[in-house]
Amino acid sequence: MARNMQPIAKRCKALGVSPAAMGYYKKETKRNPQGQARRKKSEYALQLQEKQKVKFVYGVQEKQFRGYYDKATRMSGKTGDNLLIQLESRLDNVVYRLGLAVTRREARQLVNHGHITVNGRKVNIPSYQVKPGMVVALREKSRSMERIKENTEANASHAIPQWLEYDAEKYAAKIVAAPTREDIDFPVEEHLIVELYSK
Repeated sequence: MARNMQPIAKRCKALGVSPAAMGYYKKETKRNPQGQARRKKSEYALQLQEKQKVKFVYGVQEKQFRGYYDKATRMSGKTGDNLLIQLESRLDNVVYRLGLAVTRREARQLVNHGHITVNGRKVNIPSYQVKPGMVVALREKSRSMERIKENTEANASHAIPQWLEYDAEKYAAKIVAAPTREDIDFPVEEHLIVELYSK
């Protein structure tokens, strides 16, 4: 599977994303502070940047992202909102939102290594789409992991989205509703992505 190995702080600066949106609260870069002001960006450049930003935050590649977009166009409602809601409904993102992992990359690794269950069954597919009524939990064997304890302590003050009902003692969460556009916690103009793909 392809991975983005670019430096996080540098990529965040280039795309105008706060490292905190990625789970990196202590990262920052002071290189070339006026770099973004060099020239005015074209309409295409702005559209492309928005797409790259969303792909980078959720850690998906172009082929998979295009698949989400195509599915979003077939759903009722706004295409841009549907796209973001699908990305927010990924299993690795749910694990990250619950605070079991500090970053989405780490959450993806937890899922890949079989530490997460959905409705009591092990699921090792990070892109698995969760739906209302499902229960996402940490496997009982994995609850004693030192890294999990460190992550839950580090994320104790972070708010869990309202569409997740989390039981901290059982390391389990029920999906009580589908995520909404308001649950996206980083600035994104999804209409630019729709315009880019509509050309």
